[in-house]
Amino acid sequence: QVQLVESGGGLVQPGGSLRLSCAASRSIFSINIMGWYRQAPGKERELVAFITTGAITNYAMSVKGRFTISRDDAKNTVYLQMNSLKPEDTAVYFCNTYAPQYPWGQGTQVTVSS
Repeated sequence: QVQLVESGGGLVQPGGSLRLSCAASRSIFSINIMGWYRQAPGKERELVAFITTGAITNYAMSVKGRFTISRDDAKNTVYLQMNSLKPEDTAVYFCNTYAPQYPWGQGTQVTVSS
């Protein structure tokens, strides 16, 4: 069973930056489109970014220009660089394949507040 482990979240002021990491227990990234998702309190989980095996990226309009997704298949890790953070980015962030096929990890909490 594949395990996904997210890390790198925390409390940051508006305008700040964070870099999230997602590691898998075995090599899955090289054969899958990987995505970062987030779930804010009282809201449904949403896809914010994904990256293909050919490193083509796509972003939700709400994060475009501020977030950057990348992958290191050799390390079984996918990253999300988040800049110019806003309070509305506050959520628990998760990774999974596009059209999620693995059990969800615990996620990592991102709180943007002054």
